[in-house]
Amino acid sequence: MYKIYPKTFFVGQIVQYLPSCQSTNDEAATLIAQSDPAEGTLVVTDQQTAGRGQRGNHWEAQSGQNLTCSLILYPTFLRATEQFWLNMAISLGIHDTLHPLLGDQATALRVKWPNDVYVGNQKMGGILIENSLQGYQLATSIIGMGLNINQTQFTYSTATSLQQQAPLPDGYDLPGFLGKLCESIEARYLQLRSGQREALRIAYLQLLYRYQEEALYEAEGRRFRGIITDVDETGRLVIVENGRQRVFAFKEVSFIIE
Repeated sequence: MYKIYPKTFFVGQIVQYLPSCQSTNDEAATLIAQSDPAEGTLVVTDQQTAGRGQRGNHWEAQSGQNLTCSLILYPTFLRATEQFWLNMAISLGIHDTLHPLLGDQATALRVKWPNDVYVGNQKMGGILIENSLQGYQLATSIIGMGLNINQTQFTYSTATSLQQQAPLPDGYDLPGFLGKLCESIEARYLQLRSGQREALRIAYLQLLYRYQEEALYEAEGRRFRGIITDVDETGRLVIVENGRQRVFAFKEVSFIIE
């Protein structure tokens, strides 16, 4: 059972705990369809049997070792074309929670476009945001989050966890971590809701994986070297190749590890 006591106005004040479920995002969607859940309601599980990442990618997580949850928000102040601002706010909220815990590894903590959490070249977590619209505005947003906290063995060497990067003798208290996460996310969400977009954008870019660094990418079957210089207002990644600016939507470009 998750008992958390976040110092928030609404995020995490209501928690629906499920020992096991297929997907917390699906459970949150059912909750919205069947009732009128308060903004900030969380769906949390110990075991997600059919968790997914962006566009159906599978998310590996050992039962009871990591944080798997979905947050219900009503960002009706955002137009459909502005939904990436929500990605920025959530990513920064996650970063704000992890950063003070990582010690020497804190400087390696990055947000990888569009919605992954990295330490160095290893993935610690991911975000899946599913929105519904009313006209040209966002109506509901389900913020699915998977964060590797106490798991120490992974199928892929590209995955990592908080415990691997900054080990504690008894591991991390998941409900306590979730409470802090709720506080950080609410602070960034309220920053967005109050119109402080430029501050969010600057903070996001400064934490962006490979920002202003020359690196290897692949698009349209061709590898090229480029420099990430921006993310535009619709969330597309801006990469400069040989002085020419190129813009990519999600899945149109791959990050290549050298």
